[in-house]
Amino acid sequence: MSQRGRFITLEGSEGAGKSTVLGAVREQLAAQGHDVLVTREPGGTPAGEAIRTVLLDAQFKGLAAETELLLMFASRAELVRRTVRPALAAGRWVLSDRFTDASYAYQGGGRGQPLERIAELERWAADGLVPDLTLLLDLPVQQGLARAGGRGAADRIEMESAEFFERVRAAYRARAASEPRRFRVIDASRPLHAVLAEVRSVLDAWLGGVGSAA
Repeated sequence: MSQRGRFITLEGSEGAGKSTVLGAVREQLAAQGHDVLVTREPGGTPAGEAIRTVLLDAQFKGLAAETELLLMFASRAELVRRTVRPALAAGRWVLSDRFTDASYAYQGGGRGQPLERIAELERWAADGLVPDLTLLLDLPVQQGLARAGGRGAADRIEMESAEFFERVRAAYRARAASEPRRFRVIDASRPLHAVLAEVRSVLDAWLGGVGSAA
C-alpha cells in the first residue's frame, strides 16, 4: 500500500507572488522524488473551474457574500473528493494555490461572514481535510495591489477596496498566529530571489522534520 502523500498549500493576498512560489515549491518537491499534483482554488476540477469563472467575473460584482461563500465551498467539495483525497491516498503530494484558509480570510475577514459558519462548511464540504503545511506569503496591501495592477484587468475580487484587503491580511495573520505548527509566514515584500531563498529554506527544514517523523 502506498504511504499517504502530503498536502501543502500556498496562501496570500493579491500580488503576493503565489504563482512563482508555487512553481519553485513544485520543483523542490519533485527534485526530492515526490510525485506532485498541483491544483488551485477555486477550481481544480471541471465543475470547480466553472464556479471559478462565476466568482471572478467582474459582471457579478455585488454578488451576495453568502452566495460567494457557498460557491467557494461547492468548488472545494469537488476538489477534495475528486482530486485531493484520491491523490493523497495514492501516495502523491498535493500542492494547492489556496484552500480553506482563504475562506476564513476573504469571506470571513473580508466579507464579514461568521467564522462559525465557515467552520461548519469546512467540516462538511472540506470533509475535515487540513493541510500538512501552509506557506503564507505576507506583504503590505498597497504593495500587493500595485503588483497586481500590472497584470491586466482586475477580476471581481481584485476590484475590492484597500480596506477589504487589509481585513483579508489581518485574518490571514490571525490564522497563522493561531496555528504556528502548520503555518510558515514568508515576508513577500522583499525581492523575488530573497523570497524564494526563504521558501526553499523553510521547506527544507519542514521536509527534514517530516522525514524524521516518518
